[in-house]
Amino acid sequence: MHSTLKLTVSHAPFWHNGSSISTKSRNILLASLVAVIPGCYQYGMAAVGVVTLSIASAILWELLINFISRRPISVGDGNAALIGMMFAMMLPATMPWWAVITGTFFAVVIGKEIFGGIGANPFNPAVLAMTILMLSWADLFDFNAALLNYQFDFKAVYPLVLSKTFGASAVDPFALMDLLFGKQIGGIGSTFGIGLIAGGVYLILRGFVRWEISFSFLVGIFVSALCFNILNPEAYAGPGFHLLTGYTLIGAFFLATEDSSSPVNFIPMLIYGLLGGALTVLIRNIGTHIDGVLYAILIINLVNPIVDKIRPKALGKGV
Repeated sequence: MHSTLKLTVSHAPFWHNGSSISTKSRNILLASLVAVIPGCYQYGMAAVGVVTLSIASAILWELLINFISRRPISVGDGNAALIGMMFAMMLPATMPWWAVITGTFFAVVIGKEIFGGIGANPFNPAVLAMTILMLSWADLFDFNAALLNYQFDFKAVYPLVLSKTFGASAVDPFALMDLLFGKQIGGIGSTFGIGLIAGGVYLILRGFVRWEISFSFLVGIFVSALCFNILNPEAYAGPGFHLLTGYTLIGAFFLATEDSSSPVNFIPMLIYGLLGGALTVLIRNIGTHIDGVLYAILIINLVNPIVDKIRPKALGKGV
């Protein structure tokens, strides 16, 4: 009987460096705990409940889609848990259970699985879910009202609300070192600045996050805020304030750097980050929304395929 040998040839690259999605997910989860644990300590068991429900429901949504679509079970790669963690880090500790479950549905099903699963999503799933919730139920994200019943030993007013409403003079009581060490209200895992920076630096050193995006995002915020502050010091807060408030640091190190929705080439990464930082300050200072980080990230996710086409000319290619 005649038999043929089937030769399967795959496309380049052929070298695998041994990394895996599950390893990356575990390391990002580990890095995020440096900011989440102080948030849970500050807000108590309510914050612990939001975080655990967010992670669990994100995993269950992905498992359900795996069964419905008859795809291989993918929850073991840790990406669903990571999406749940990123989503929970941006939520207030008072978020109701139904909003958490609805948000993880938007993140996992609408933001990821509907596009084909991990690696195919054009937007950061957690950011997409957050913006949908914020546009649908804006009252849930009124940090001043939501966290009114908590007893803090610092000024319990959302800093960006003061800056937006009363100008730069109203944020003078907020010392930069206090902001850096989390003495401000906000999302569960988005206010402890030193923890976010430490986690981000860890991910950069391990190679899980590209420093070009994080660095250029922060530079974009710094330069834009400085220009506004020079133009009108009484109306617009300085760059230090914008760098350490709202979702700036979580955006720079954990959200804008998401693989599927960010560039892979050097120059595009710098353009991508700078544009995101500049848009953040523009939305904060002259837009209608309090914090512009999430909307800025969605916009740069949208232009990512365009800017990523900017690359060096191939060797040997004519002029």
